[in-house]
Amino acid sequence: MTFIQMLLLAVVQGVTEFLPISSSGHLILLPVFTGYADQGPMIDIAVHVGSLLAIMTYFFKDVIALGKGGFATIGIGQAEKEKRLLWWIIIGTIPAVIVGLFLKTGGYLEGFRSTTLVGINLIIYGILLGIADRVGKQVKSFEDMTMKDGIIVGLAQALALIPGTSRSGVTMTAARFLGYTRVEAARFSFLLSIPAVAGAGILIIPDLMGASSELLKEALITGALTFLAALATMAFLMQFLRKASMMVFVIYRVAMGAALLAFF
Repeated sequence: MTFIQMLLLAVVQGVTEFLPISSSGHLILLPVFTGYADQGPMIDIAVHVGSLLAIMTYFFKDVIALGKGGFATIGIGQAEKEKRLLWWIIIGTIPAVIVGLFLKTGGYLEGFRSTTLVGINLIIYGILLGIADRVGKQVKSFEDMTMKDGIIVGLAQALALIPGTSRSGVTMTAARFLGYTRVEAARFSFLLSIPAVAGAGILIIPDLMGASSELLKEALITGALTFLAALATMAFLMQFLRKASMMVFVIYRVAMGAALLAFF
């Protein structure tokens, strides 16, 4: 890949990962609109790892708190609330892990790289996001998470393995239906993504072992650029959600999905 292609991938991933408009869907569409060869699943995972590092940087205090919960789980220190939240996130991650392993081992991931599928999912899940944001109460915060909430949002997250769904979009949709505020739904979504994205990275370790040095270099550069783009986008989104609804994302998703179905 050229540096321009890696930069475009990084910007697209860094922006769309945290906006509820489907990062994987846009990564699939990038070659369609630019004429570049499809970058393939490994580069897709590399940019997601860059996004993961951005999440851990932006939510550093939350990550430290969850780390305390991890130590408390094995008997080091006292952090009951943090331990409980950590386990709800772990439990919420299980559905995505199971589905991800099934799709990876079955070789189904490549079959999902379809503009028609992306278009349909952009519309369907965009409408659901709009409904959830309209009817969902704004009363809960991340600290109010229960096992039931973790499981429900975790099941929603598993759907995001299909391009066009949007991991952040579908988990925010579930969280808004459950009564979380917009900002806390985003916070919940991003923290829940940490083990899921880390797990996706582990899944490609066998592929990395057989990858060329050039491909590894491209993955590293693209991931680093994504980290920078994602960090800036996350700061913008959290401020935006304090003042505005998600309707702009709903409109974008429906318009983009309709355009894809009409012209591709």
